[in-house]
Amino acid sequence: MSPAPNRYDVRRWSPVLPVIAVLVLLGLPLSPSGESGAGPADAVSALMVLYCVVRLVRDRRRPLSPTTAVLLGLPVLGVAVAAAGASSPGAGLTGLGRYLQVFVLVPAAVLLLVRDRSDFRLLAWAFVGLAVWQGAIGVQQYATGTGASYQGEDIRAVGTFGPTDVMGMATVVSFGLVCALGLALGRGSLRQRVVATACVPALLLPLALSFSRGAWIATAATCVVQLLLSGLRRALKVGAVVVAAGVVLVGGLGVGSSMLQERIDSITQVTDAPDQSVTDRYTMWAAAEDMWSRRPLTGVGLKGFPQYRDGNASLALSSGSDTEGAGAAFRRQPLLSPHNMYLLVLAEQGLIGLLALAGSWLALLVCGLRGLWRARHAGTGLDCALVGCGLLVWQLIDFVYADIGGPSTVLTAVVFGVVAWWALVGSTRDAPVPTATARRRPAARAATR
Repeated sequence: MSPAPNRYDVRRWSPVLPVIAVLVLLGLPLSPSGESGAGPADAVSALMVLYCVVRLVRDRRRPLSPTTAVLLGLPVLGVAVAAAGASSPGAGLTGLGRYLQVFVLVPAAVLLLVRDRSDFRLLAWAFVGLAVWQGAIGVQQYATGTGASYQGEDIRAVGTFGPTDVMGMATVVSFGLVCALGLALGRGSLRQRVVATACVPALLLPLALSFSRGAWIATAATCVVQLLLSGLRRALKVGAVVVAAGVVLVGGLGVGSSMLQERIDSITQVTDAPDQSVTDRYTMWAAAEDMWSRRPLTGVGLKGFPQYRDGNASLALSSGSDTEGAGAAFRRQPLLSPHNMYLLVLAEQGLIGLLALAGSWLALLVCGLRGLWRARHAGTGLDCALVGCGLLVWQLIDFVYADIGGPSTVLTAVVFGVVAWWALVGSTRDAPVPTATARRRPAARAATR
């Protein structure tokens, strides 16, 4: 008799290890003075894609179903058209490579490397682990005054991403919180649910100390959606606990509570004395809309927003944002994007690009929700369903306040791969035997006796 397989054998997890390696590298510190562009994790993501290709060639199997290939390849249409219309070949090729990496190649590689729901849960826990690590660094930065500059004090939690990517840690912690809540609300083992439940309130503190309004809004909305999808009765119980924990955490922040309250109040101050960051954001949104109105179908071309920004923005736009702290010297960071993914795509790729990209995301959302409905009725895989749908809902909401750019962008690519696996593959795997089939089998055996 052959020995039972060891569930902790490294070879058992070998296909998904390159994906985890990308997440691990996102936990390493970056150069404080470095530009907020591609980092080591991006290089490993390229190697991960190459590794996936080698496995496909070796196994000699068709990699993707026709439906999966269409949904993942749909963004290529708008990106290719916009690359051809770029102001220079270099800008077109750079933008093309970035969009293909984030929305096509890395997601496809992650989808192919995740084999089953065990791999999916391992990745979900990797997200939680990365969030706990970055969150712990962020809390330490706030407590010791070594974070990024915020209102004249070096207290903003940014983790290892530095002041040039202030959304990096907030994004990581948000993804980890969404994964932890999905794992806690599922029907997995008691130990998994207990540990995941403990991680949820622990991650609320660093998320609050990131002072990222967009991450707050996206995370709050996504958690509400996850709770409602898990069941109304459970949503009411867990919601009451989460609200109570939030009150305790905010009340225990001392002087930071007034800053948090001021930051929260600024969310609604759009027309009534908004701060400069809000003014810049809405000014750039208006500039993106003006760019799109000039070329509605194809946009101004990839990497074209900075070139056309000043010609379409009002005088209310500042020259850039001030960044300082977390080991970096003061510098003026230029505003090179509208901080809205939908408007960025609309301005640079036009209606063709937006319909192709957003259409792919909406199709994944519909497929993911259908899989969640099946998981609830089958009684298995609810945790995976809540994680997959939750990550996509968070990303779609956050794209209203953010776009791609910086070292943390590769994490977005991995998220789309995780979401695509659940929506297109995972929701139909590990399913129980249908009731009708299960009932026929005993009768067939009885007839042969």
